[in-house]
Amino acid sequence: MSTLVSSKDREEEIIDATRPNTPEEIKRYIQKNNIPVVDFKFNDLPGMWQHFSIPAAELVDYDKLEKSVWAEGIGFDGSSIRGFKKIQESDMILMPDATTAVLDPVCQIPTLSITCDIYDPITKEPYSRDPRFIARKAEEHLKKSGIADTSFWGPEAEFFIFDDIRFATGAQYSYYHVDSVEGEWNTGKDEKPNLGYKPRYKEGYFPVPPHDTLQDIRSEIMMTLRRVGVPVECHHHEVASGGQCEIDMRFSPLVKMVDHLMMYKYVIKNVARKYNKAATFMPKPLFGDNGSGMHIHSSLWKDGKPLFYGEKGYALISDLCKWYIGGLLKHAPAVLAFGAPTTNSYRRLVPGYEAPVNLVYSARNRSAVCRIPMYSQTPASKRVEFRAPDPSCNPYLTFPALLMAGLDGIRNKIDPGQPVDKNIYELSAEEKKGIPSVPGSLEEALDALEKDHEFLLRGDVFTKDVIDTWIQYKREFEIAPIKLRPHPHEFYMYFDT
Repeated sequence: MSTLVSSKDREEEIIDATRPNTPEEIKRYIQKNNIPVVDFKFNDLPGMWQHFSIPAAELVDYDKLEKSVWAEGIGFDGSSIRGFKKIQESDMILMPDATTAVLDPVCQIPTLSITCDIYDPITKEPYSRDPRFIARKAEEHLKKSGIADTSFWGPEAEFFIFDDIRFATGAQYSYYHVDSVEGEWNTGKDEKPNLGYKPRYKEGYFPVPPHDTLQDIRSEIMMTLRRVGVPVECHHHEVASGGQCEIDMRFSPLVKMVDHLMMYKYVIKNVARKYNKAATFMPKPLFGDNGSGMHIHSSLWKDGKPLFYGEKGYALISDLCKWYIGGLLKHAPAVLAFGAPTTNSYRRLVPGYEAPVNLVYSARNRSAVCRIPMYSQTPASKRVEFRAPDPSCNPYLTFPALLMAGLDGIRNKIDPGQPVDKNIYELSAEEKKGIPSVPGSLEEALDALEKDHEFLLRGDVFTKDVIDTWIQYKREFEIAPIKLRPHPHEFYMYFDT
């Protein structure tokens, strides 16, 4: 869990101070270090990193170029990217962001990695469906609002590292099979020899080796991330059997944190692959054990001062923080269309597996969707943890959606009601009456977004086109294919009818 306890002056760079930050510095860096390849990375609408590479000489030797990549960008086919252009309007431009340049931590051939923004080649304007552009607009909107000038974010993205994963589907079959040397289901397997140290279901939180077989892999991930400027604070095994892990990053401003999160997933997947293992951020890959969430901590600051602290408030939160929570709770069903964006997300959002399904807030209580951590009483530590999202989301969309919901709560002074400090899962049916819950399916979340999205349009942060495209894409390419296919468990239940 990301602590978010420090002020801005703790955001020291972890990387080598010689890392380039301008086009001229990049040119010198490439020449000095004999870098042969430059890789351009960008985000598609659902949230996957895409990329292509060019010879570094094409970036460095401006005299041989018809135009400067920094001034004019570099073209690509947007019609082949999920959620972007149609084939008759496919040409698009990537504009590299020099401040993101870093030596790629995965490639064997020295490669300079640069994150890009997407532009329209005709209008020369940022592309409205570029997720990173939406995140940038959210930060600008916050500054213009007058409420705050900075938001800090700290996600806790959980994941599994498996030793084997197989899946397939066809007209007459459908199956998946995952395996892990740590899986409790392997206690009886002949492993020649089976040494027996398998974390029991729901008992994977913090055991030392030999139960925790992934210590060194996580440490390598942590060191690799710090080497490329991602400020990792700690790592540990998570609750589920079968190799569930968490690596926590120190808080950062919104766009910077989302850039970090994309590198985080990239490094984790590739370091796992190096060890012939597979990392997944799928929310619920195992039945009967905890899924992988992404609890998101956020706070607002103005003129270097934290705005969520209130000396006399419940859990030491200010009225502004309470209204922010009110906005999160009110708009949570719509926000989760971005924050829990897969059909699989709602296999996790069920009672009994530590997933927060109750739209209430509380201090310390992890059964509430909004939690106010109490590790520290300092003003700088005060933040809100929104616990329903999962790491399958596109954070360039999810973080802005959360920010816009919170700001709507502040503007309209939305009262979140009374906090609930009891374990909600243990309340009686009578006590649970009136406690709203998160959507029960992706379809319900999309319906909520369709009805409740005006708060996202403020300041043109999200556009109606982006919201409509998101809803259409999810319904057509994710919900419909799942609905049409028989489920393997249906054969178990119904074949003999």
